Amino acid sequence: MPVAAIDIGTNTTRLIVAEVAGSKLEELERRTVITRLGEGVDESGVLSSAGIERVHETLSEYAEIVEKLDAAPTLVVATSAVRDASNGGEFLSEIERRFGFKVRLLSGSEEALLAFRGATLGRSLMRSVLVVDIGGGSTELVLGDAGGPSFHVSLDIGAVRLTERYLHSDPPSPAELDHCAMAVRELLVDRIPTGVLNAPTTAIGNAGTITTIAALDQSLPAYDRDRVHGYSVTRRAVHEQLTRLAALPLSERRQVPALEPERAPVIVAGAIVCSELLDAFALDAIEASELDILDGAALLAADLAS
Repeated sequence: MPVAAIDIGTNTTRLIVAEVAGSKLEELERRTVITRLGEGVDESGVLSSAGIERVHETLSEYAEIVEKLDAAPTLVVATSAVRDASNGGEFLSEIERRFGFKVRLLSGSEEALLAFRGATLGRSLMRSVLVVDIGGGSTELVLGDAGGPSFHVSLDIGAVRLTERYLHSDPPSPAELDHCAMAVRELLVDRIPTGVLNAPTTAIGNAGTITTIAALDQSLPAYDRDRVHGYSVTRRAVHEQLTRLAALPLSERRQVPALEPERAPVIVAGAIVCSELLDAFALDAIEASELDILDGAALLAADLAS
Protein backbone atom coordinates (compact mmCIF):
# COMPACT_ATOMS: atom_id res chain seq x y z
CA MET A 1 0.00 0.00 0.00
CA PRO A 2 1.40 3.45 -0.87
CA VAL A 3 1.95 6.09 1.79
CA ALA A 4 1.00 9.74 1.64
CA ALA A 5 2.72 12.66 3.30
CA ILE A 6 1.97 16.38 3.33
CA ASP A 7 4.42 19.13 4.24
CA ILE A 8 2.72 22.31 5.46
CA GLY A 9 5.41 24.95 5.18
CA THR A 10 5.47 28.69 5.64
CA ASN A 11 5.00 29.35 1.92
CA THR A 12 3.84 26.06 0.36
CA THR A 13 1.67 23.04 1.10
CA ARG A 14 2.96 19.94 -0.68
CA LEU A 15 1.82 16.35 -1.17
CA ILE A 16 3.63 13.15 -2.06
CA VAL A 17 2.11 9.70 -2.54
CA ALA A 18 4.69 6.97 -2.95
CA GLU A 19 5.49 3.31 -2.65
CA VAL A 20 8.27 2.86 -0.09
CA ALA A 21 10.43 -0.26 0.22
CA GLY A 22 13.22 0.14 2.74
CA SER A 23 15.17 3.22 1.69
CA LYS A 24 13.73 3.19 -1.84
CA LEU A 25 10.88 5.47 -2.81
CA GLU A 26 8.76 5.24 -5.97
CA GLU A 27 6.77 8.42 -6.46
CA LEU A 28 3.17 8.06 -7.62
CA GLU A 29 1.99 11.64 -7.21
CA ARG A 30 3.53 14.95 -6.16
CA ARG A 31 1.75 18.29 -5.86
CA THR A 32 2.76 21.77 -4.70
CA VAL A 33 0.49 24.74 -3.95
CA ILE A 34 1.75 28.09 -2.67
CA THR A 35 -0.61 28.75 0.24
CA ARG A 36 1.35 31.48 2.12
CA LEU A 37 0.32 30.17 5.53
CA GLY A 38 3.12 32.09 7.22
CA GLU A 39 2.23 35.46 5.74
CA GLY A 40 2.38 37.99 8.57
CA VAL A 41 3.21 35.43 11.28
CA ASP A 42 6.60 36.98 12.02
CA GLU A 43 4.89 40.24 13.08
CA SER A 44 1.51 39.06 14.39
CA GLY A 45 2.45 35.74 15.97
CA VAL A 46 -0.73 34.09 14.64
CA LEU A 47 -1.80 32.20 11.52
CA SER A 48 -4.27 34.33 9.58
CA SER A 49 -7.75 33.08 8.74
CA ALA A 50 -7.00 33.64 5.05
CA GLY A 51 -3.83 31.54 5.21
CA ILE A 52 -5.63 28.78 7.12
CA GLU A 53 -8.43 28.74 4.56
CA ARG A 54 -5.95 28.45 1.68
CA VAL A 55 -4.36 25.45 3.36
CA HIS A 56 -7.74 23.83 4.06
CA GLU A 57 -8.77 24.21 0.43
CA THR A 58 -5.52 22.60 -0.69
CA LEU A 59 -5.84 19.77 1.83
CA SER A 60 -9.34 19.03 0.54
CA GLU A 61 -7.89 18.55 -2.94
CA TYR A 62 -5.08 16.40 -1.59
CA ALA A 63 -7.48 14.23 0.41
CA GLU A 64 -9.28 13.33 -2.83
CA ILE A 65 -5.99 12.35 -4.47
CA VAL A 66 -4.97 10.21 -1.48
CA GLU A 67 -8.33 8.44 -1.47
CA LYS A 68 -8.15 7.79 -5.21
CA LEU A 69 -4.69 6.23 -4.87
CA ASP A 70 -5.78 4.17 -1.85
CA ALA A 71 -2.85 5.28 0.28
CA ALA A 72 -2.29 4.59 3.96
CA PRO A 73 -3.47 7.28 6.41
CA THR A 74 -1.79 10.56 5.52
CA LEU A 75 1.00 11.99 7.64
CA VAL A 76 1.07 15.78 7.86
CA VAL A 77 4.24 17.50 9.03
CA ALA A 78 4.21 21.19 9.88
CA THR A 79 7.21 23.47 10.23
CA SER A 80 8.30 27.02 10.99
CA ALA A 81 5.11 29.08 10.64
CA VAL A 82 3.07 26.66 12.73
CA ARG A 83 5.85 26.42 15.34
CA ASP A 84 5.90 30.21 15.70
CA ALA A 85 2.15 30.82 15.77
CA SER A 86 0.19 30.96 19.02
CA ASN A 87 -2.73 29.25 17.26
CA GLY A 88 -0.55 26.58 15.63
CA GLY A 89 -1.78 23.80 17.91
CA GLU A 90 -5.40 24.71 17.25
CA PHE A 91 -4.69 24.75 13.51
CA LEU A 92 -3.23 21.22 13.58
CA SER A 93 -6.02 19.87 15.77
CA GLU A 94 -8.57 21.15 13.27
CA ILE A 95 -6.72 19.40 10.42
CA GLU A 96 -6.73 16.16 12.38
CA ARG A 97 -10.44 16.49 13.15
CA ARG A 98 -11.53 17.67 9.71
CA PHE A 99 -9.44 15.40 7.48
CA GLY A 100 -8.47 12.48 9.69
CA PHE A 101 -4.78 12.97 8.95
CA LYS A 102 -1.99 12.13 11.38
CA VAL A 103 -0.26 15.38 12.29
CA ARG A 104 3.21 16.09 13.61
CA LEU A 105 4.67 19.49 14.46
CA LEU A 106 8.39 19.25 13.72
CA SER A 107 10.95 20.99 15.88
CA GLY A 108 13.69 22.83 14.02
CA SER A 109 16.04 19.93 14.74
CA GLU A 110 13.56 17.34 13.44
CA GLU A 111 12.94 19.44 10.35
CA ALA A 112 16.66 19.59 9.60
CA LEU A 113 17.18 15.86 10.00
CA LEU A 114 14.13 15.02 7.88
CA ALA A 115 15.42 17.33 5.14
CA PHE A 116 18.77 15.51 5.25
CA ARG A 117 17.04 12.14 5.04
CA GLY A 118 15.10 13.21 1.97
CA ALA A 119 17.96 14.99 0.19
CA THR A 120 20.37 12.08 0.59
CA LEU A 121 17.86 9.40 -0.43
CA GLY A 122 19.59 6.87 -2.69
CA ARG A 123 23.01 8.52 -2.36
CA SER A 124 26.32 7.10 -1.21
CA LEU A 125 27.97 9.91 0.72
CA MET A 126 31.72 9.46 0.34
CA ARG A 127 32.58 12.94 1.60
CA SER A 128 31.21 15.50 4.00
CA VAL A 129 28.16 17.17 2.44
CA LEU A 130 26.09 20.15 3.53
CA VAL A 131 22.34 19.86 2.97
CA VAL A 132 20.65 23.25 2.69
CA ASP A 133 16.86 23.63 2.96
CA ILE A 134 15.79 27.27 2.53
CA GLY A 135 12.16 27.50 3.57
CA GLY A 136 9.73 30.33 4.05
CA GLY A 137 10.21 30.76 7.78
CA SER A 138 13.49 29.02 8.48
CA THR A 139 16.57 27.53 6.88
CA GLU A 140 17.86 24.11 7.89
CA LEU A 141 21.53 23.19 7.55
CA VAL A 142 22.77 19.65 8.05
CA LEU A 143 26.35 18.46 7.74
CA GLY A 144 26.85 14.73 7.28
CA ASP A 145 28.54 11.85 5.52
CA ALA A 146 28.13 8.09 5.16
CA GLY A 147 27.92 7.84 8.95
CA GLY A 148 24.94 10.20 9.08
CA PRO A 149 24.52 13.79 10.27
CA SER A 150 27.28 15.27 12.43
CA PHE A 151 25.85 18.78 12.81
CA HIS A 152 22.46 20.33 12.22
CA VAL A 153 20.80 23.64 12.94
CA SER A 154 17.55 25.44 12.14
CA LEU A 155 17.87 29.19 11.59
CA ASP A 156 15.06 31.77 11.47
CA ILE A 157 16.14 33.15 8.08
CA GLY A 158 13.43 31.94 5.71
CA ALA A 159 12.46 33.72 2.51
CA VAL A 160 9.06 34.92 3.77
CA ARG A 161 10.38 36.01 7.17
CA LEU A 162 13.27 38.03 5.69
CA THR A 163 11.09 39.61 3.02
CA GLU A 164 8.66 40.87 5.65
CA ARG A 165 11.44 42.13 7.90
CA TYR A 166 13.73 43.85 5.41
CA LEU A 167 12.52 44.08 1.80
CA HIS A 168 9.73 46.65 1.76
CA SER A 169 10.43 48.62 -1.43
CA ASP A 170 9.54 47.51 -4.94
CA PRO A 171 12.10 46.66 -6.12
CA PRO A 172 14.11 46.40 -2.89
CA SER A 173 16.49 49.28 -2.28
CA PRO A 174 20.26 48.69 -2.03
CA ALA A 175 20.09 49.52 1.68
CA GLU A 176 17.33 46.96 2.26
CA LEU A 177 19.29 44.30 0.40
CA ASP A 178 22.40 45.09 2.42
CA HIS A 179 20.54 44.97 5.74
CA CYS A 180 18.96 41.63 4.82
CA ALA A 181 22.31 40.15 3.78
CA MET A 182 23.97 41.44 6.93
CA ALA A 183 21.30 39.87 9.13
CA VAL A 184 21.90 36.50 7.46
CA ARG A 185 25.67 36.90 7.68
CA GLU A 186 25.62 37.78 11.38
CA LEU A 187 23.38 34.84 12.25
CA LEU A 188 25.63 32.41 10.39
CA VAL A 189 28.69 33.70 12.22
CA ASP A 190 26.85 33.46 15.54
CA ARG A 191 25.34 29.99 15.09
CA ILE A 192 27.79 28.02 12.91
CA PRO A 193 31.08 26.88 14.49
CA THR A 194 34.21 27.59 12.47
CA GLY A 195 34.95 23.88 12.22
CA VAL A 196 31.59 23.30 10.55
CA LEU A 197 32.07 26.23 8.15
CA ASN A 198 35.31 24.64 6.96
CA ALA A 199 34.01 21.05 6.83
CA PRO A 200 31.81 20.50 3.74
CA THR A 201 33.32 19.80 0.35
CA THR A 202 29.98 19.77 -1.48
CA ALA A 203 26.46 21.03 -0.90
CA ILE A 204 22.97 19.86 -1.83
CA GLY A 205 20.21 22.44 -1.87
CA ASN A 206 16.51 21.69 -1.92
CA ALA A 207 13.24 23.63 -1.65
CA GLY A 208 11.93 26.31 -3.98
CA THR A 209 14.61 28.99 -3.78
CA ILE A 210 17.51 26.83 -4.94
CA THR A 211 15.56 24.78 -7.47
CA THR A 212 14.18 27.99 -8.97
CA ILE A 213 17.65 29.52 -9.24
CA ALA A 214 18.78 26.33 -10.98
CA ALA A 215 15.99 26.71 -13.52
CA LEU A 216 16.76 30.40 -14.07
CA ASP A 217 20.47 29.74 -14.52
CA GLN A 218 19.61 27.37 -17.36
CA SER A 219 17.26 29.93 -18.95
CA LEU A 220 14.49 27.33 -19.05
CA PRO A 221 11.34 28.54 -20.80
CA ALA A 222 9.30 26.79 -18.10
CA TYR A 223 10.15 24.96 -14.90
CA ASP A 224 11.38 21.44 -15.70
CA ARG A 225 11.90 19.17 -12.69
CA ASP A 226 14.07 16.74 -14.63
CA ARG A 227 16.38 19.52 -15.84
CA VAL A 228 16.64 21.02 -12.37
CA HIS A 229 17.35 17.89 -10.33
CA GLY A 230 21.08 17.34 -10.03
CA TYR A 231 22.00 20.64 -11.69
CA SER A 232 25.04 22.36 -10.17
CA VAL A 233 24.57 26.08 -9.57
CA THR A 234 27.81 27.99 -9.15
CA ARG A 235 28.28 30.64 -6.51
CA ARG A 236 28.74 33.17 -9.30
CA ALA A 237 25.43 32.12 -10.89
CA VAL A 238 23.61 32.57 -7.57
CA HIS A 239 25.06 36.08 -7.25
CA GLU A 240 24.06 36.88 -10.85
CA GLN A 241 20.48 35.69 -10.38
CA LEU A 242 20.19 37.59 -7.11
CA THR A 243 21.34 40.80 -8.80
CA ARG A 244 18.94 40.23 -11.69
CA LEU A 245 15.89 39.44 -9.57
CA ALA A 246 16.52 42.20 -7.04
CA ALA A 247 16.55 44.81 -9.82
CA LEU A 248 13.08 43.85 -11.10
CA PRO A 249 9.83 45.23 -9.69
CA LEU A 250 7.47 42.51 -8.51
CA SER A 251 5.20 42.82 -11.54
CA GLU A 252 8.14 42.00 -13.83
CA ARG A 253 9.52 39.32 -11.52
CA ARG A 254 6.20 37.50 -11.79
CA GLN A 255 6.73 37.29 -15.56
CA VAL A 256 10.19 35.69 -15.44
CA PRO A 257 10.06 32.30 -17.22
CA ALA A 258 10.46 29.26 -14.92
CA LEU A 259 9.77 31.38 -11.82
CA GLU A 260 6.45 30.49 -10.19
CA PRO A 261 4.56 33.83 -10.05
CA GLU A 262 3.49 33.26 -6.43
CA ARG A 263 7.12 32.66 -5.44
CA ALA A 264 8.24 35.96 -7.00
CA PRO A 265 7.49 38.08 -3.87
CA VAL A 266 9.98 36.12 -1.72
CA ILE A 267 12.59 34.81 -4.17
CA VAL A 268 14.98 37.74 -3.61
CA ALA A 269 15.26 37.08 0.12
CA GLY A 270 15.70 33.38 -0.55
CA ALA A 271 18.48 34.13 -3.04
CA ILE A 272 20.20 36.31 -0.44
CA VAL A 273 20.22 33.38 1.99
CA CYS A 274 21.66 31.07 -0.66
CA SER A 275 24.32 33.58 -1.66
CA GLU A 276 25.39 34.25 1.92
CA LEU A 277 25.55 30.54 2.72
CA LEU A 278 27.84 29.78 -0.21
CA ASP A 279 30.06 32.69 0.77
CA ALA A 280 30.17 31.66 4.44
CA PHE A 281 31.02 28.04 3.67
CA ALA A 282 33.39 29.02 0.82
CA LEU A 283 31.56 26.65 -1.53
CA ASP A 284 31.96 27.13 -5.28
CA ALA A 285 28.61 25.55 -6.14
CA ILE A 286 25.49 23.88 -4.80
CA GLU A 287 23.63 20.98 -6.38
CA ALA A 288 19.89 21.51 -6.76
CA SER A 289 17.77 18.59 -5.57
CA GLU A 290 14.11 17.81 -6.04
CA LEU A 291 14.34 15.41 -3.11
CA ASP A 292 13.73 17.14 0.20
CA ILE A 293 11.84 17.13 3.47
CA LEU A 294 8.70 15.90 1.70
CA ASP A 295 10.51 12.73 0.63
CA GLY A 296 11.83 12.42 4.16
CA ALA A 297 8.25 12.72 5.42
CA ALA A 298 7.19 9.90 3.08
CA LEU A 299 9.90 7.68 4.56
CA LEU A 300 8.73 8.64 8.04
CA ALA A 301 5.12 7.84 7.09
CA ALA A 302 6.25 4.40 5.97
CA ASP A 303 8.10 3.91 9.28
CA LEU A 304 4.97 4.78 11.23
CA ALA A 305 2.77 2.54 9.09
CA SER A 306 4.98 -0.53 9.51
